[in-house]
Amino acid sequence: MKQLFVILLLIFASKISFACQCPLSTLNEKEIAKYEIIFKGSIKSIKLNKTKSEAIFLVSELYKGIIAQDFKIIFNDEDPCKQELRVGEEWIIYANYYQIDNAKLDFCSRSRKYIKNIKEDFFAEITGISYDEELRYLQTNLGLHKLLKENPNKIENRNIIPSSSQFIIIIICSILGVIFFYVLINKLFKKYS
Repeated sequence: MKQLFVILLLIFASKISFACQCPLSTLNEKEIAKYEIIFKGSIKSIKLNKTKSEAIFLVSELYKGIIAQDFKIIFNDEDPCKQELRVGEEWIIYANYYQIDNAKLDFCSRSRKYIKNIKEDFFAEITGISYDEELRYLQTNLGLHKLLKENPNKIENRNIIPSSSQFIIIIICSILGVIFFYVLINKLFKKYS
């Protein structure tokens, strides 16, 4: 019984210790095909909101996808394996669309931040490719794409509640429209009766 307990404890401990490890992948066409959006950009602002936290990126180079210069990335700030994002950092982002005008950052994506000291870049140690080499690969194999000047799918202004004066004007116009429709229908019925 004691041996079973020790074995179960070791299995549980190993699952916890390896929880934040992702499978290694090499940068090639097959890996790039997994993502709908690939870009280089710096973090403009961050808004923390638990599982729906947002980072706005100022995109400087777009390699894949159709996005505007300011692009929103959704991430889970409560995830113990989250990638630490800070305003001003430069990143290469690999992501898939979450909604029309934003994407979701996955911990196991190839996304990586720029680290000035190459010796401290753990991602380069793991994958064998430096940040600059990865940029050159993307520029050479995918090329640079044009950014949208303005995102045509902005939906943030669609659900604005009208002010009290706008609300009164809408009510008056609606009442006048109903009265006009009522009078018009009555005249048509009297004419054909």
